[in-house]
Amino acid sequence: MDVEVQAVKDHEIKELIRRSQQGDQQARDEIIEKNMRLVWSVVQRFLNRGYEPEDLFQIGCIGLMKSVDKFDLSYDVKFSTYAVPMILGEIQRFIRDDGSVKVSRSLKEIGNKIRKAKDELSKQNGRVPTVNEIAQFLQISPEDVVLAQEAVRSPTSIHETVYENDGDPITLLDQIADEQDVWFDKIALKKAMEELDERERLIVYLRYYKDQTQSEVAARLGISQVQVSRLEKKILQQMKARMDE
Repeated sequence: MDVEVQAVKDHEIKELIRRSQQGDQQARDEIIEKNMRLVWSVVQRFLNRGYEPEDLFQIGCIGLMKSVDKFDLSYDVKFSTYAVPMILGEIQRFIRDDGSVKVSRSLKEIGNKIRKAKDELSKQNGRVPTVNEIAQFLQISPEDVVLAQEAVRSPTSIHETVYENDGDPITLLDQIADEQDVWFDKIALKKAMEELDERERLIVYLRYYKDQTQSEVAARLGISQVQVSRLEKKILQQMKARMDE
């Protein structure tokens, strides 16, 4: 599939999105035309699954259109940053709902070699071998090892319990939803952090990235622990309000 590259600036795409959200079909068609390379770049990640590239491209375009409909123009986020996970999720959902993942013969062969190599290396070393050790043993790249292992893994039900806490089961479907929420939360968190002043960002960094106590932060900033507590409370309220917008 040959895709012609069309250079387009983010503000131009956002103008097309605005028109599309108002019902302009021509703008929607133009968005697809200008983002074919973006969709194709995501499709390439799934070319080993046994599906026709054109089919995956069409599914990816559905994800692209969903991202257009849901994109919030008030946020200072590049459209491509928002669109890629939506395209990716749409293709993954299609493959998941298709029943079983189709695996190419070459990947199956590599997967069988990996299984035998793991058995042999486990006996030699008395432990489960690492990905790099398997790759060296088979003289293939670590990426190929991971890819083949993922490809030949038995399909997992999205309703299968992956963790149970006090009788409350967490399914694979819950985890998938949580991972998507985390990605979007990261965008909002980054935006909220950018609106803090230098001292406020330092407090967040020391408390939540360096895991320092309020007393340690107070000593670093030359203020009291009570002041740190009040500042931290104000910062968290401010960030929460920004992320909930």
